[in-house]
Amino acid sequence: MYAIIAAGGRQYRVSQGDVIYIDKVNQEADSAISFDVLMIGNDGDVKVGNPVLAGAKVEGKVLGQVKGEKITVYKNKSKKGSSRKLGHRQPYTKVEITAINA
Repeated sequence: MYAIIAAGGRQYRVSQGDVIYIDKVNQEADSAISFDVLMIGNDGDVKVGNPVLAGAKVEGKVLGQVKGEKITVYKNKSKKGSSRKLGHRQPYTKVEITAINA
């Protein structure tokens, strides 16, 4: 069984036991989190919500707050001697999917 959930403006296809990285949510590690379900599929049987399925939830457990890979941004203005180097690491929340309640 799998489900399509929406979190942080993105959609994720999840199954029980999956670990996903969503945009940062201010919750502490080992706390519970739930998501609305957009679609559920099970061996060819598909249920689609409009926009969400009534009574369906995906339960998860927050494993911690992590950062993504560093992205280096380099800006240069030619013939002016001006350059600038920046770095960015996007914050994520690591979530383990514990149950899909349909």
